[in-house]
Amino acid sequence: MDPISFGKAGLQGWRAKVADAVAAPVARRAGLDDDQVRAALGALFFVLSVVYVVQTVRQVAART
Repeated sequence: MDPISFGKAGLQGWRAKVADAVAAPVARRAGLDDDQVRAALGALFFVLSVVYVVQTVRQVAART
């Protein structure tokens, strides 16, 4: 699995709509392909989700 496919796998539902809306303008300004921008956004959303889950688990573990 290449990095582009991995990053785009993180785009589901509203996240995919956000990525589709901003990919072209950001790609033009950054000199990247639309797919590269979508992959970066997908990876960012994935990392943010993991951080949220880890923080939640830590909070639950701290209460017990």
